[in-house]
Amino acid sequence: MDERIARREWLNRLSLGLVGLAGVVVSVPLISYLLSPLLRPPPPAWVDVGPADDFQQGQTVLKSIKEVSPLPWAGQTAETAVWVRRVDQQIFTIFEVNCAHLGCPVTWKQEAELFLCPCHGGVYYSDGTVAGGPPPRPLFRYENRVQNGTLQVRSRGLGISA
Repeated sequence: MDERIARREWLNRLSLGLVGLAGVVVSVPLISYLLSPLLRPPPPAWVDVGPADDFQQGQTVLKSIKEVSPLPWAGQTAETAVWVRRVDQQIFTIFEVNCAHLGCPVTWKQEAELFLCPCHGGVYYSDGTVAGGPPPRPLFRYENRVQNGTLQVRSRGLGISA
């Protein structure tokens, strides 16, 4: 009787071990697939905003851009907006449209030269710094460059700075 129980116990443990091993074999590739964007981020992607000559010095304009998904397997693009300000002949500042407080869209008031968040009263100067209200930091900025006469921004999540 003891021998039968010992054999049954051994087969029970062997079965549990094999099921656990099969679970690990299946889950490792799945987990690595899901975590690969964190471990190996995609290279920076530059997105065209428009011809640099279309932007007047001292003006702030809302532009729509195609935002590439940061997940390589998604294969999706979405329309998003950015505020483009031409500071100088060669210097552009490109802001995200969302308030740094809770992400509400900000609007540009040309006559006051201020960005305003209508939801919670956030106010930003033309350089994106906080003028008043609850925002804890300046508007987020996109890294940008002029390439062959075209203004470009580095895609979201890869080059935004405060």
